Amino acid sequence: MTEVILVKRDEDIATVVLNRPEKLNALTKPMWKRLGEVLRNLSADNGLRCLVLRGAGEKSFAPGNDISEFASTRSNSAQAKAYGEVHHEALAALYECRHPMVALIKGICVGGGLEIAALCDLRICGSSSRFGIPINRLGLTVGLREMRGLVSLVGKAVTLEILLEGRVFGADEALQKGLVTRVVTDDQVEKEAYATARRIADGAPLVVRWHKQFMRRLDDPAPFTDAELDWAYACYATEDFQTGYRSFLAKAKPQFKGR
Repeated sequence: MTEVILVKRDEDIATVVLNRPEKLNALTKPMWKRLGEVLRNLSADNGLRCLVLRGAGEKSFAPGNDISEFASTRSNSAQAKAYGEVHHEALAALYECRHPMVALIKGICVGGGLEIAALCDLRICGSSSRFGIPINRLGLTVGLREMRGLVSLVGKAVTLEILLEGRVFGADEALQKGLVTRVVTDDQVEKEAYATARRIADGAPLVVRWHKQFMRRLDDPAPFTDAELDWAYACYATEDFQTGYRSFLAKAKPQFKGR
């Protein structure tokens, strides 16, 4: 049986591939389940420093959920809730992943595909990429947990525009809305995405994990505790800090150990 989620590792960078190219990587319930499992496992791997998420093939990151599956898995509220539990666990695994994630976007990035990309930390797309959530044409809502990543990324106003109009739009508009980090020519997407991942991986891994932790905490409106404010000073007790500032003074490239 073909693996619906592939993992390819190159030293400290892992690539997670949505693998249904014959269906443009349309997402199914088993894909969401496997995606959550894979991300939980990779998040726990201290040897990794960055993840790249992409769709198989050249035409699509993901066009959203496979509509042909709805009759058997989402034809009523009870089925939809069971599907949602799997879907939301995958989104939670994306949100909680300790490692930085780069979305490598070729072609279509719509619906559930855009939900995945929005929960990545950086998004690199090609000039012909297309974005949107035309879910109003299906008579369906985007749930609260499904909406969280998009609202956090682009705010309520842009999220409502995307949901209420249901338009599919191009890369330049996606950049203007803040949906993507960088737009390059289609033939340079892989090169730029992996160059981005390498720049991240060459940094101090504890620092990037702390920054992700800080960002998640900023989603919580509760006042900061004194202990949380002290998070900013923990880095000074690490070997990586000693390596970093000494390498800077010596004008040498630091070799961080993650400790």
